[in-house]
Amino acid sequence: MKRTAIRALVSLLGPLRLIAQADSAAVGSLFTYRDLLLAGTFAVATYVVRPLDNRAADALQDSSTQDSRNLHRIAQFVRTTAAPGSYIIGASLYAIGRLSKEEHLASLGLHGAEALLVGEAVGGIIKGIAGRQRPYVTPRDPLSYQLMRGFANGDQYRSFPSGHTVAAFAAAAAVTGETAAWRPALVWVVGPLMYGGAAAVGASRMFDNRHWASDVIVGAGIGTFAGLKVVRYHAAHPDNKVDRFFLTASIIPSGEGHVLRWSVAPVPSWMQRSH
Repeated sequence: MKRTAIRALVSLLGPLRLIAQADSAAVGSLFTYRDLLLAGTFAVATYVVRPLDNRAADALQDSSTQDSRNLHRIAQFVRTTAAPGSYIIGASLYAIGRLSKEEHLASLGLHGAEALLVGEAVGGIIKGIAGRQRPYVTPRDPLSYQLMRGFANGDQYRSFPSGHTVAAFAAAAAVTGETAAWRPALVWVVGPLMYGGAAAVGASRMFDNRHWASDVIVGAGIGTFAGLKVVRYHAAHPDNKVDRFFLTASIIPSGEGHVLRWSVAPVPSWMQRSH
C-alpha cells in the first residue's frame, strides 16, 4: 500500500516537469490547451486515489511505520521546508538578488512567493467551503464533507486540500518555470528535485495523519497551477506593476549610510547611461 501511494505521487513528476517547461516557454494566452492536459492528469489521479484514502491512512499509521524516528524526522523537515520554509527561502532569494543586482535571482524569489500566496489563497477558500474531516478525527470518515464547515468548525474540518502540498508544488512549479525561461538546460535537474521534494511534502502530511491521499493530489494540482500561471503571467507581461515595483528598487549610498529607493516608473535611458 505504501509503495502504491508513493508510485501515484512519483508518476506525476515527469508530466509536471515537461508541462512546466513547455508552459513557461510559450508566451500568449494565460490559459492554454496544456492546462486541460494538466487538469486531466490531476483529475484522473484523484479519481484513482480517492477510493484508497482509508487504506493509505491505515498503512501509514501502522505501528511498524510510525515507530520509525527517522521517518518522523524526515516528515518534520520536509513539512517545515514547505511552510514556512518556502516563504523564508523566497524572501531570501529576493533580498540576495536585489542586493547583488542579480535580476533572475530576485525574480525567482518574488515570483515564487507570489505563487505561494495565490495557491494558498485558493486552497484556503476551498478548505473552508469543502469542510472535509481530517483523518485523525474519530470516527474516521474520508467521505465526511459539509459545506462551509471549514470556516465555522475549525482546523479539524479543513483537510481538503493539503495546504502544505499546495505551497510545495507552487514553489516547485514557479522555480521550474523560471528556470526553463532562464536556463533551459538546468530544468532536467531542477524539475525532478523540486517536484520530488514537493511530493515528499505531500507524503509527510499523510504520514502525520493530517491529510487523505486525495487531499494531497488536489493540493498538488492547485499549487502547480498557481506556480505555472504566475510565471506565465509575468513572462507575457514583463512590464507589470508588481515587477516594476519590486524589481526596480535600488539601494543607494547617502551621507549617513544607505537609503532604499523605490523606482516605480521605468528608468529613462539617459539616466541609465549616466550611471
